[in-house]
Amino acid sequence: MSSTSRLLAEKTSTKVLYDYQERDINAIFERLDTKPSDYNLLYQLPTGGGKTVIFSEMVRRYIKLKEKKVVVLTHRIELCKQTSAMLEEFGVTNKIVNSAVKELDDQDQYMCFVAMVETLNNRLNDGLLDLHDIGMVIIDEAHYNSFRKLFKFFQPCFILGVTATPLSSNIKLPMKDMYRELIVGDTITSLIDKGFLAKANTYSYDVGLGTLKIGMNGDYTVKSSEDLYTNMTMQEKLLKAYEERSKGKKTLIFNNGIITSKYVYELFKHYGYEIRHLDNTCSRQEREDILKWFREKPDAILTSVSILTTGFDEPTVESIILNRATKSITLYFQMIGRGSRILKDKSEFTVLDLGNNAARFGLWSAPVDWQHIFRAPDFYYENLISDDEIERNFKYVMPPDVREEFAKSEEVSFDIELEYDQVLSEGLKAKEVLDRSIEQHAKICVENSEDVFDARILARLLNDDIAYRVRCFSYLITSNTKNYKDWLQEDYKRKLRLKLNQSFD
Repeated sequence: MSSTSRLLAEKTSTKVLYDYQERDINAIFERLDTKPSDYNLLYQLPTGGGKTVIFSEMVRRYIKLKEKKVVVLTHRIELCKQTSAMLEEFGVTNKIVNSAVKELDDQDQYMCFVAMVETLNNRLNDGLLDLHDIGMVIIDEAHYNSFRKLFKFFQPCFILGVTATPLSSNIKLPMKDMYRELIVGDTITSLIDKGFLAKANTYSYDVGLGTLKIGMNGDYTVKSSEDLYTNMTMQEKLLKAYEERSKGKKTLIFNNGIITSKYVYELFKHYGYEIRHLDNTCSRQEREDILKWFREKPDAILTSVSILTTGFDEPTVESIILNRATKSITLYFQMIGRGSRILKDKSEFTVLDLGNNAARFGLWSAPVDWQHIFRAPDFYYENLISDDEIERNFKYVMPPDVREEFAKSEEVSFDIELEYDQVLSEGLKAKEVLDRSIEQHAKICVENSEDVFDARILARLLNDDIAYRVRCFSYLITSNTKNYKDWLQEDYKRKLRLKLNQSFD
């Protein structure tokens, strides 16, 4: 036994592993003992389940038992530092291979190396590093495809990929082509029930995503997202959602564009809320100052652009706002996962979804068949519910505060589809449906007003309901273009104002 591994064998970790962590470590070591030395294994565990704890203990045991070195690969410098610190807590002395490291003359002094994927790739390709006696390579956040190019340098090694979502970030490079097998850890629901994760209370807000475009990476483009989420309607919906469900809570807002995030910052600042904006153009000092402020202020609001989806751990977060839509289940789980850490006085957190994401992927804690997704990613993508279908299935429910304004009316809803069938059976034109809808809206406005001015104010509260009814109608007549729906909405509101004037006259 080498002096380094002997020293490690004498150390004991102060970390206490949970039953599910011990179980998964044993399952992985069973593969290490029975599979070929160059076996590629993938391990899935939800964000907050302790993946870094698990593979840090694995490194400690592996070095002690196998007397071979380990390389841990990450894709961000923050994760490098966090991983290195965790390994030290487990008694594993390690060296970080970052941009400042040009060669490894002292590599015999270490049994473990933590490296940035791009840095290590450059050094190995340039022939500046010659890592030897490596037995295992651990890849954190393995769903990123940047790691694939390093596989050729570690062909005789056991490779362990670790991720919360075993679905490749590149549709054309499925993970089943890189890994022979997937081990699935505890589910989110199980970890919540055991008290290891906080429960998410999700509130979804209907958003029309018809204007969004899909980019080369399979997700919505930043440009189309900026156009949608910077318009006044969406800004007002965001502010209202925050004030309804998250006011006074420490809140993270995720956006799909720097311009959108800055709009959010200005909006909340205008209404007197303390908020900061963070994106990848901020300096390191700015980032540190902003995160320190966010950590210390109980009701802080931080708006950002995906920069905090990995490598960021702030257990005091009480509310997550998805002010964006995504086609990436990985990103969906990462964003919500930022609020899932438990504290002594925190067992739940709030999720506000303004991108139809919960309808697309299911609730954050809903069961997911990761084995099926791993084996058949194409089938998963092909059967992902479309935005059109999500919008068709959405049922508008008048918010409680709006419903109070119409307290004198026994019924405020109107079934467009049912009325459409009735109109056709009477041999009338389809647009009679909207005329009857306008009649009903005018009725509840008049019932709850003293004059036409009050009625017009109430009518403005019906904008979301009007948009929903118009959208339902446009689906029924198979004329679903944005321009047509916009025109129908404006025409509807004009006729409603006219109807109110006539009612009071």
